[in-house]
Amino acid sequence: MLMKGVTLRGLEVFEALARTGSVAKTAEITGLSQPAVSQQLRNLERALGADLVNHGRRPMQVTPAGRSFLTRTKVVLSELRRAQSELTVMDLSHLSTLSIGLIDDFDNDLTPRLVTILADSLTKCRFKLITAPSLDISAAMAARKLHIAIAASTGELHSGVVEYPLVRDPFMLVVPKGVIRDPDDIMGALQDVPLLRYSSEQLISRQIEAHLSRQKLEFEERFEIGSHLALMAMVARNIGWAVTTPLGYMRAARFHDEIDAFALPFSPFARTISLFAGADWADRVPRDVAQTMRRLVQTQMIDPAVTRLPWLAGQMRVIDP
Repeated sequence: MLMKGVTLRGLEVFEALARTGSVAKTAEITGLSQPAVSQQLRNLERALGADLVNHGRRPMQVTPAGRSFLTRTKVVLSELRRAQSELTVMDLSHLSTLSIGLIDDFDNDLTPRLVTILADSLTKCRFKLITAPSLDISAAMAARKLHIAIAASTGELHSGVVEYPLVRDPFMLVVPKGVIRDPDDIMGALQDVPLLRYSSEQLISRQIEAHLSRQKLEFEERFEIGSHLALMAMVARNIGWAVTTPLGYMRAARFHDEIDAFALPFSPFARTISLFAGADWADRVPRDVAQTMRRLVQTQMIDPAVTRLPWLAGQMRVIDP
């Protein structure tokens, strides 16, 4: 039994505040008002009989007692969120077939988790899953080869297809470790470093190039890379820099020690990852799958990304229905 004053909301507030060091950013993440954030933290500290953060510092910093408690708080919240996503009730037993396409941006852990959850409900169903780039999945969806698809949104409306936005995935810079010495002059430091581009056949490349054009930014066209991991490996090996997204960055964990990541030093923009379903499937099935996917992305992608890059807080986020 938890001692009086220790609440799940209080733990969530403390975890977010430890990441951001800011009451305002914590309020944005948790959906609470700033006074409510402060009250939740005071209640938790009073219940524990210890200061968890140094209230006199800006940004706030976790105390030694807070660091010890934070380790256990992260474990507790991670397990609760994982249990919540994996216990999502989806009644799919009435389906005879289900074909679903998933964007290949997701890591090797998230997709199996979703498939496991689906399989538990598909007791009498013939199930087919494909992973592919967003444009290929969109084409398969338009050709009615899939019942449900999860991919980056093109922003276009398609007849007979319903879109359920899932995740806001902001674009960011990745550069070789140590190249940027002054965060206020990122573009100056990259002036003589080549831009590594995604293959022009990919949707993410078209989105990036369109935005660079809007910003009137031009770079030499030397490298065009079709493989995301190959592109990240080239950044890690000091060959160039790239524009990517947190989903892409988190897929390349093996290179994180050789890469620095920054918010865009020019006008920010983001892509939307959505679930698409045929209009004749606009019932509980796509909505349930969408909600399960939001929870999985939160626990498996967003939370680890914000822990590693606190400035992503509030920028990379699930899109509530």
